[in-house]
Amino acid sequence: MAWTLTQHADADALAQSLADALADLLTVALHARGRAVLALAGGRTPFPLYRRLAGRALDWSKVSLIPTDERWVDSDHPACNAREMRAAFADAEGVRVLPLVPDQVEHRPDVSRPDVSLAEATLAALPEPFDAVVLGMGGDGHFASLFPGALALADGLAPDTPRDALVIWPEPLPAEAPFARISLTRARLQRCRRLILATVGAGKRAVLDRAFAADADPRHLPIAALLHDPDARVEIHWSP
Repeated sequence: MAWTLTQHADADALAQSLADALADLLTVALHARGRAVLALAGGRTPFPLYRRLAGRALDWSKVSLIPTDERWVDSDHPACNAREMRAAFADAEGVRVLPLVPDQVEHRPDVSRPDVSLAEATLAALPEPFDAVVLGMGGDGHFASLFPGALALADGLAPDTPRDALVIWPEPLPAEAPFARISLTRARLQRCRRLILATVGAGKRAVLDRAFAADADPRHLPIAALLHDPDARVEIHWSP
């Protein structure tokens, strides 16, 4: 089995437990290697965890954070994951939040043709593996921005792709965030010391249960590609 499942009493307990675990992980990484890199999901579920973690007494100047995916929007746009991450880690003095998307995109002539050049350069400059990756999961089984039905999904889920990031156009575009995305690939996300999936609610548990099935199809439930990879070692944390 490539995954473990930990159930928490509620979302607050989940956030506290993962904040404790990541603080311990960062302490070990900073002592052993003098620096640490976390790849972190956007979305509603993980941000209480991030705010708790940001209050821990760590040398944040040696920690880098990078989104697992980003919307093709300006860096000060309300839909920007990095913007929300910077706000969540406001108490972590000195922490670096690294970009996947240029600061300004709305007035660029290629706004409708996003590219991964900045994401690739950002990722190439980082040490490997990530110290930890924290993923969320959508109600359709997507993680990062690897959405079912997206034209680039097969490339994004390929376990042996040399690509670290790619452009994703969700199909259809989500009404709450109708933007193209830059997403890290499954292969890059799996190059990490710990791979954590945090999710909340009965609906998400039902999606997980479908993805646990041996015949789950990653084309329709992308998270199944991780859960059925014996090398992935996914730590699932769920609460009602």
